[in-house]
Amino acid sequence: MALFAIVGLSLVTLLTSYWLSEKVNRDPEALNVAGSLRWQTYHIAIVAAQDDPERLQTAVQNLNQSWNHASFRRFAHSDTAIYSHFRQAQANWLELERLLRAESVDTPSFYQGLVEQVNYIDGLVLLIQQDAERSVGQLRLVLVMALFLTVILAIIVLHWLRVRFEIPLIKLQQAARKIGQGDFTTRVDLANNRDELGVLANTINKMSDTIGFMYGRLETRVDEQTHQLQRSHITLQLLYDISKRINEHALNYNDFRDTTRKLADVLDLDDLELCLLTDDGKSPYLQFQAAEPDRDPCHATNCAECIRKDDCISVEEGVRQYYYPLSREQKRFGVMVARCRENQVLHDWQQQLLKSVSDQLALALSLKAEEDQVRRLAMVNERTVIARELHDSLAQALSYLKIQVTRLNKALAVKNEAIIEDVSRELREGLDSAYRQLRELLTTFRLKVDGGGLLNALETTVTQLQNQTEMEIQLDYRIADMPLEPHEEIHLLQMVREAVQNAMHHSEGSRVVIRLEHLANDDEKIELAVEDNGIGIPSDPQKLNHYGLVIIKERGRHLGGDAEILRRSEGGTGVYFRFVPQYLQKEKLNKSPTNVGDIPSIHQ
Repeated sequence: MALFAIVGLSLVTLLTSYWLSEKVNRDPEALNVAGSLRWQTYHIAIVAAQDDPERLQTAVQNLNQSWNHASFRRFAHSDTAIYSHFRQAQANWLELERLLRAESVDTPSFYQGLVEQVNYIDGLVLLIQQDAERSVGQLRLVLVMALFLTVILAIIVLHWLRVRFEIPLIKLQQAARKIGQGDFTTRVDLANNRDELGVLANTINKMSDTIGFMYGRLETRVDEQTHQLQRSHITLQLLYDISKRINEHALNYNDFRDTTRKLADVLDLDDLELCLLTDDGKSPYLQFQAAEPDRDPCHATNCAECIRKDDCISVEEGVRQYYYPLSREQKRFGVMVARCRENQVLHDWQQQLLKSVSDQLALALSLKAEEDQVRRLAMVNERTVIARELHDSLAQALSYLKIQVTRLNKALAVKNEAIIEDVSRELREGLDSAYRQLRELLTTFRLKVDGGGLLNALETTVTQLQNQTEMEIQLDYRIADMPLEPHEEIHLLQMVREAVQNAMHHSEGSRVVIRLEHLANDDEKIELAVEDNGIGIPSDPQKLNHYGLVIIKERGRHLGGDAEILRRSEGGTGVYFRFVPQYLQKEKLNKSPTNVGDIPSIHQ
């Protein structure tokens, strides 16, 4: 509308100006013709005085043509006063023309009529001049009014633009800035606007309400997630502490009690009970609660019914009970019972945590049972080793002494001095050998590989043996990167000790070299070599240090290899033993094609 008003005002101003300018443009012609009438009238008077009919006739014709000029016709429609004066002046001229054409001309009357005609013409010129001035004034007035109306219309349009556009845009900008700063309570009040800006304001208000609502819900969800993360952290910390205790040592009574109390604190439960039973037990040997609730713990003499329950929930006498048995590999160690009011239900995360802790405690009890079994087996194996060592050393020595005692009794019966002396010497040597073997066995039984590993144990053994002999003992250890099982380290250590002691007692040499290396080209075996530079082993070594050689070979067979005692070509004796360590045996077994079918596929 404002644009149409401005364009309409411009068109009206231009058309009016064009019309007035066109009117003013014809006034000079009318003034010029009217002015020529005055001159032509005087000219006719002069020609008439000269008595020249032909010229007079021409002047009259020219004057008549001027009176009929087209510029005077517009006054018939536009200005009646001018046209009326024009008609009167023309009629007066026609009267003068009639007098002029008469046969006798009254000269004074004729010249008096000419003066009056000139006065009429002067009046006509004046009227045409005033009409032209009026037209110019009208044009000026139209231009001034157009300018005035244009200014007023511009002011109105600018004010309307400010009210309808600038102020709403400023409000929208301010609201957008506040929303961008996080103030979702901002509102744009453009209720009176029914245009696009009003729609935009309503949209921004709705958007702000929606974002504010979502932001509020987001803060609530963030708080909930933070609470859940804190709860998950506490839960994971509890499970980690239980796992750490299980890995560090077997859980004892206090550990079970502390774990149950911490679990009750995390779950916010007042009644959490843990009962531990033996395999054949009918009542718990450990029973305690995390807190001291009003009701006493279960005092049932037969817990078979409770312990046999799987994960289940029961409601009895207004109490909801959750049962989580401590079982592993079809073996049950006890049960954990969580109690709450009948109208109270544990959340999923609480039940999951109870299940996880029950499994962890069952794992701890299972590991404790396995450790006890391992200790029993270790004790049995240790006693078997002691029995074997005693059988291979002291038992045979005592059997040999028993035979000599029998010979001595028979010699005493017949009083054979030679036999008695020989038997006495054999008994003395046998006792010395048995005593030496006993000391070696005691040393062997005390031998162990501590946290320092095989290298540290070998260095300690070499230092101990070096203090007992003048021979130089060298150690060449090249298997630092090879992981060995504990029993492999013990057997290697004892074989080294036996071989070095044999060299010390029988080689008569000056140097013993102990070498442990990895034979990469020989089926990945480890080789133990103990070499001396002595006199060398005799052709029949069974008569010399029989027990030491037997012990070395026996230990070699336990490791899956064969020990060889050879006479070296360059002099001295060499004890050589090769075997494949257990970790390589497992690796080869896993890589074996025959075991591929045993590996479960992804679909299985």
